[in-house]
Amino acid sequence: MENKVKHHRKESIKRYLTVALFLVPYLTFFIIFFIYPLFFGVYISFFRYDVFDPSKSVFVGLDNYKLATTGLMVGNTNVTLYRNMFWGALKNTLLFVGVSVPLLIIIPIFIAILIDIEPKFYKIFRIIFFLPTILSISAVGIIFKWQFDTQYGFVNGILNLFGFESVAWLNSQPYAWIAIIVTTIWWTIGTNTVIIGAGLKEVDKQMYEAAEIDGATYPRIMWSVALPAIRNQIFIIVFTTIIASFNIYGQPDILTGGGPALTGTVAAGTPGTTTVVMMVIRGLLQGVNRLPGLAAAMAIIFGFFILSVSLIQSLINKRREKH
Repeated sequence: MENKVKHHRKESIKRYLTVALFLVPYLTFFIIFFIYPLFFGVYISFFRYDVFDPSKSVFVGLDNYKLATTGLMVGNTNVTLYRNMFWGALKNTLLFVGVSVPLLIIIPIFIAILIDIEPKFYKIFRIIFFLPTILSISAVGIIFKWQFDTQYGFVNGILNLFGFESVAWLNSQPYAWIAIIVTTIWWTIGTNTVIIGAGLKEVDKQMYEAAEIDGATYPRIMWSVALPAIRNQIFIIVFTTIIASFNIYGQPDILTGGGPALTGTVAAGTPGTTTVVMMVIRGLLQGVNRLPGLAAAMAIIFGFFILSVSLIQSLINKRREKH
């Protein structure tokens, strides 16, 4: 009996060590690249932090948060520059999310429904729509920067062909946002299309036949039968697309460099296409007047904002599942 207990104990230890062998690499990277930066960011958000000589950092309490959200009194001067930049960048981020997310949901659903009919060469079309997702944002940005170039771009070439004047897509508003959204759609719709397409394949085709016998048209079948059947897949792509859109950085950085501002300049606190993530990464962590503490405070505020959106989505999903 004692030998059986020892053998069982050895097997348990062996099993736990095997599991640990697989978990340790993941946990190590998770701690180094997520947990540590998170707590370090929270820590420096309370300081006027000196990157090169941390010992010279000055504790400022909630001043960085005040500076980011409401401005801060320095003597008799109300410093509102960073407040204007933060709220302007947040407004730009919300604008991008509000416009791009519906398009990134509706267009993939439409494409997936067309592919689900299985027209001729539908497998080739599926590959064509998915291929852009494997490209890096650097490659995509460079491609579309040339497509939207004012003098030599393909888009203006088409406009000129039909007698229209060239448009300064990347140097004027609202065309800069149109270019960014078009680039984003071309680059990312493939993933959502594949997810929706996989969901449609799982729908029982007998339900289609029954609806057709009852006299339902194909659009009605899609609306009343197919879409309700893939509501879980739709929720997944809505959730992931919203989070991804909030973290937009590469498209405006490469295409427009954060401009063009409607009035003044980006540095003057009127960001054209500058987003929160873009401003935190570029303007406040680099350059001579870097303010990493303020950047960390902005990132934390923005993080709580995204967390709130995620919690609302989760509550909506739970309520939906109950009904």
